[in-house]
Amino acid sequence: MANGDFFHKRSLNVQQAGGVTLLDAISKPDGAWLFFASDMPHENIRVGDGAKIAGSRSIGNAPVLDCLAPEGKPLPVFVGDTRLDVTIHKPETDLFTGLNTGFAIRNGETLETTLDWLKYHVEHHGMNAALILDRAQPGSDKSYAKKLKNKAASIKGLQRLVLLDSAAPLGKPNLPPEAHPYNVPGAPGKDRMEIPPADPWLSPLGEMQLFELARARFLNTARAVMTIELYDLLVIDDGPNVFDRATTASRGCIQLDGQQIYPWRVRPNQPACFGDHICRQFDTKETRRRWCIAPATSKENTVWRLVRVVGAPPAPDETAPYLRCMALRHPTETVSKIVPKTSLIEDKNLLELSQKLFNHKPVRTPEESAGKRKKSDPRTCIVTTMKNEGPFILEWLAFHRVIGVQDFLIYTNDCTDGTDTMLQMLQDKGLVQHRENPFRNSDLKPQHAALQAAEKEKMVKNADWLICMDVDEFINIKCGDGTLKALFQAVGDANMIALTWRLFGNNDIHKFTDGLIIEQYDSCADELTRKPHQAWGIKTLYQNIGIFKKMGVHRPKGLRPQLWENINWVNGSGKPMPSKMYRNGWRSTVDTYGYDLVQLNHYAVRCAESFLVKRDRGRVNHVDRDQGLAYWFRMNNNTTKDHSIKRMIPAVRAELDRLMSDPEIAAAHRHSVEMHSKKIQELKATENYAAFYKELTGPRMEKLSKLHSHFGANVFLMGPEVVPDEILKNEPEDIFFFTVDKGETAH
Repeated sequence: MANGDFFHKRSLNVQQAGGVTLLDAISKPDGAWLFFASDMPHENIRVGDGAKIAGSRSIGNAPVLDCLAPEGKPLPVFVGDTRLDVTIHKPETDLFTGLNTGFAIRNGETLETTLDWLKYHVEHHGMNAALILDRAQPGSDKSYAKKLKNKAASIKGLQRLVLLDSAAPLGKPNLPPEAHPYNVPGAPGKDRMEIPPADPWLSPLGEMQLFELARARFLNTARAVMTIELYDLLVIDDGPNVFDRATTASRGCIQLDGQQIYPWRVRPNQPACFGDHICRQFDTKETRRRWCIAPATSKENTVWRLVRVVGAPPAPDETAPYLRCMALRHPTETVSKIVPKTSLIEDKNLLELSQKLFNHKPVRTPEESAGKRKKSDPRTCIVTTMKNEGPFILEWLAFHRVIGVQDFLIYTNDCTDGTDTMLQMLQDKGLVQHRENPFRNSDLKPQHAALQAAEKEKMVKNADWLICMDVDEFINIKCGDGTLKALFQAVGDANMIALTWRLFGNNDIHKFTDGLIIEQYDSCADELTRKPHQAWGIKTLYQNIGIFKKMGVHRPKGLRPQLWENINWVNGSGKPMPSKMYRNGWRSTVDTYGYDLVQLNHYAVRCAESFLVKRDRGRVNHVDRDQGLAYWFRMNNNTTKDHSIKRMIPAVRAELDRLMSDPEIAAAHRHSVEMHSKKIQELKATENYAAFYKELTGPRMEKLSKLHSHFGANVFLMGPEVVPDEILKNEPEDIFFFTVDKGETAH
């Protein structure tokens, strides 16, 4: 074939006037198709000189008009007060008649990527023609067309190549360039990105009518048309190619399902290439849909769109996979800007594709190995942070010693009730390890600073099981004798256990007394409590075997993705947790919650008087958020009763008595109780806290604490003030539901 017949350069026949953009006007036997740019109102469009609009449709907010019009002269088109004398152009479908055609839209992809894409699909998938719509701004990439023409001619089997450009931008007007990580589905850290200005020449595609335009002007007589991007690769298999499959499909169309793939790393000072992409995400099954259609066998009344063909739905088995090479679409200096690297695993099929087909030497993922679990007598360590929690330390310590926790690493800061001195004394007696929280020497919040420091501690390094939890949380083991030994036996080979919170309310107790928390407070949330979202937060007891890089507040963080298959994570009923939780899940769902073997009793509010001190003290994680009335409302759940933890009271009392038999420990405890009581009285003497205490203990808040199951999520986000008094006339056992529209979240 002569080179002149092989390569053709074409332009959209863009016509503009008075802010109106017509992308193309293509003749048909009885008139013309008019393809307007998006966001043009249909009702404002008229035609003149005996022509009429026979039909119209909107594709992505872009009007597409079927006009009956005489041949051979411009067609007057009126959009409001603007007149366009539209020149109608003949279609060029003969360029692709009978050819297996790939249709792709270029948005900055390099010449090398384009050539690799063409060669791959010609050699391995039977493609013999391609239409490439180049979105580059006119004059911005002058050498691309010339080099493409010369170099693509050497691809054996490629019979036709048409490069189409546009004098009008085709992107979404309000978005930055498509290559920017902001436009990557699932990219990490979007809230911290510095987003560049909008650029419709480079932004994600906004003109969705282009597929119908390309069909009418070029592709309607092609044997089959495949539409994927220049950074996509169809997967090679042993069966018929996608073009052949489309011609025999039930509706002349097959669905293409794209999986995003990534490099582990691109070598410095080298552009990314197809061969670098050897990794996939282990925890996502989401696909990016495209299609391949045989125009002659599909229905006439179909509409070609970006992700589907309207009117030609494929049968469930009429699909084919493809690979979306993300570093070609979104080049960055590090792949971690477009995907969490903790989700990436090396795929042997992708590695084989890279090495054998593209003859590439990609950067491989580092090898990792998990440590071995201790079979008998494992040591369990709790890492926690405290501030002014003196009255509650000994019960919490005694309880967890009773269930089998051996080691406690406790960080404190700015204590005024003797918490720090008590813990230092307990360290001297070999009961805990106490540290000053180092957060002031970092940019971290107190809890995160403590966890970072804990990783260097011998106690943590030597632990077999680890958990980060607070002094208002109690591991309530419901199986066997209530000990960790019984729990570990019940979960078998599990190396992570999700302990789902069970929110325990104040039980309508207002005054502080020095008694056991687990005895005084037995009112709580129902097991099936999806709202507020904090109700099903989790803390994770996990084996310290190196699958994760560091501790986290709710679960270990920094998954080493090569070891993801070593994870055996179960919920509180011993049932497997889904892989989508492995990287950053922090709360249970209807499918994952479980309380049969273990739950985490969360006494977040205790009594109303103690809550005053908690509010005054502030938070160790969300330090910028007040623990006000909205927090009390969310966390104070008195819907039902749960006495399961009370079977441990005799053993806890015995251990507590043993600790308190030490005069120094007893004196330290009494001092903290006195300081706590004194602080309560100081706060209640202020106008602000007196009013707050009155509101906490009033009948309205008491009633609301028993109605949680009747409220929608937005009620908890916005606070108790949104609940009308009329609702409070209902009783907890009544059948009703109340919610509000989402507004500003109260803390």
